[in-house]
Amino acid sequence: MKKTLLCGALLAAVSLTSYAAALPALTAQAEELVHLPGGGWLTLDKHGLHLYNADGQQQDSVQVRARQLDTRGDGNQLLAVFLEAGTQRPIPVSVDVQSGKLLRQTPFPVPGFSVEASCLYRDAQQLDHLFLIGKDGQSEQWVMQGEQRRLVRKLAMPPHVKHCRVDDGAQRLYASEATVGVWAYDAEAEGMGSREIVALRKPYGPLAGGAGALAVLPGGVVVLDAKAENLHTLSHQAGKWTALPPHKVMLDVRKGDSQLLWDAGSMLLRGKNGWQTQALRWQGKAESLPPTTIVMPRGQTEPMDRVGDAADDPAIWLAAKRTDSRVLGTNKKQGLLVYDLQGKQTQLLEVGRLNNVDVRQDITLSGSKFDLAVATQRDDNSMMLFTINADGVVAEAARFPTGLHSIYGMCLYQPASGGLEAFINDKDGTFQQYRIGRHDNNFTATLLRSFKVATQPEGCVADDRTGRLFLGEERRGVWTTSADAGKPDAMSMVLPVGPQLAADVEGMAIYRHPDGKGDYLLVSSQGDSSYVVLDAAAPYKVRGRFRVGFNIAAGIDGTSETDGIEVTSANLGGAYGQGMLVIQDGYKRLPDGPQNFKYVAWEDVAKALKLE
Repeated sequence: MKKTLLCGALLAAVSLTSYAAALPALTAQAEELVHLPGGGWLTLDKHGLHLYNADGQQQDSVQVRARQLDTRGDGNQLLAVFLEAGTQRPIPVSVDVQSGKLLRQTPFPVPGFSVEASCLYRDAQQLDHLFLIGKDGQSEQWVMQGEQRRLVRKLAMPPHVKHCRVDDGAQRLYASEATVGVWAYDAEAEGMGSREIVALRKPYGPLAGGAGALAVLPGGVVVLDAKAENLHTLSHQAGKWTALPPHKVMLDVRKGDSQLLWDAGSMLLRGKNGWQTQALRWQGKAESLPPTTIVMPRGQTEPMDRVGDAADDPAIWLAAKRTDSRVLGTNKKQGLLVYDLQGKQTQLLEVGRLNNVDVRQDITLSGSKFDLAVATQRDDNSMMLFTINADGVVAEAARFPTGLHSIYGMCLYQPASGGLEAFINDKDGTFQQYRIGRHDNNFTATLLRSFKVATQPEGCVADDRTGRLFLGEERRGVWTTSADAGKPDAMSMVLPVGPQLAADVEGMAIYRHPDGKGDYLLVSSQGDSSYVVLDAAAPYKVRGRFRVGFNIAAGIDGTSETDGIEVTSANLGGAYGQGMLVIQDGYKRLPDGPQNFKYVAWEDVAKALKLE
């Protein structure tokens, strides 16, 4: 068969001189193997974990009945994890190749279910995760850092999974379901996740009887079919799986009791008489996602009182004593919530399905000053107005009908001339601009203008300093236009959906530099759970992108599929001396729970992106 038809992969049964001398002596009884830097080996058998040097001399061992070995490492330092056979407790071991030492680390808790398969994953934050998969499909993802062992999430996996492996670069978890085939899942915990079919049993795919042992290849995977007759290589290119011609297994392999190891161009396969080699000249290219700067959160709010897609948009109210400031957050199933800077809920206003909220302070209306919040109410398509007193207590003040059919996002604008204005949008692309007033001790709302974008919008933010409105068209990008209703101008594109911004375009906020060195526009790139920072003035130079990762020590997960964001440059004390960014989290992990909001120190963002 031509090389092009093999998609860059060619299997050949050849003996490798480099392995021939070492394998028989070291691995006759080994159930699992790892080839170490410098030529040594890590082996697992019925008696324990053994460390050998390149000369075949045992340097150290951990005496324990164990199974399910997997490793991750850099250079001479490796992490190995296996399951204690009796308790099925995962045991991490530090492997120091240079000194020839094995050091048991703090074990994981004993699982609450019978574990059939386990495998490691090292994420973009360089945190090590462990997947535990039960015979009945019960599964868990754990993360470890130092002495910390934390449950990340629970998963629903297929039953009868006996083998799993993770491609770290592609962030893909492979699960071999014995009687069905091989599945690929998102290894990243943040987000809803997805799964796809890699290969199925005959007649639906190439696997005879189902799937057995598997190993990760650069840009693909190799799997032994359940009848132990053929090795099947599958290439992943341009988002699609391609099954390449199978390779006949010539070894005497016991069905359901085999292991595969891909190492330095060779496929190691365990048969009845120990491990043997078959060359695998694979020319696939390892997959990797674009690198993104990661910032850790410093705090988080208490979870919502409603499960599912509930939390949406935050706003920040600044107290005279900055450490007493409040975060307002909408619950799309319940109303408006208020939190302190430690994330504790101080108030709940059950006013219906609120979507977006914004705050402006020290607003003069008819000779009186107010701190006001405005939110969109989806039950009756109204605009709700709230007052905030000096103690940070929020109270409903008014409701204004809008005439919109599917009210959605909003943002506030405080013109240089004074007063307060609100931009409200509809899912059909309509924007309305209102002026908030006060007459006879009642708040009023006067429509100033309407305009429309082509497709669905939501997030928007007004720059009070420059009089510019930034608005997001979810599938197209970020636009800007005049916030002055009396001086409208044509919309111009600030940042289109593309390499730097993934649809949906969601929350927006402006960091107003306290020293006047230039303001920044922040945009939630929901499609890839990242956040884009760009100049808030033309030519709107992009300063960088970042994601929010795990803070294991504080027990706080990252953020994903974010709707709303808000930021302030005010000194809120402690970690938030240069300001704070509040981010809605679409999926609460560490462990699973209702949605909430994460607190990020602006100092951490500025340092990560080298901002002024």
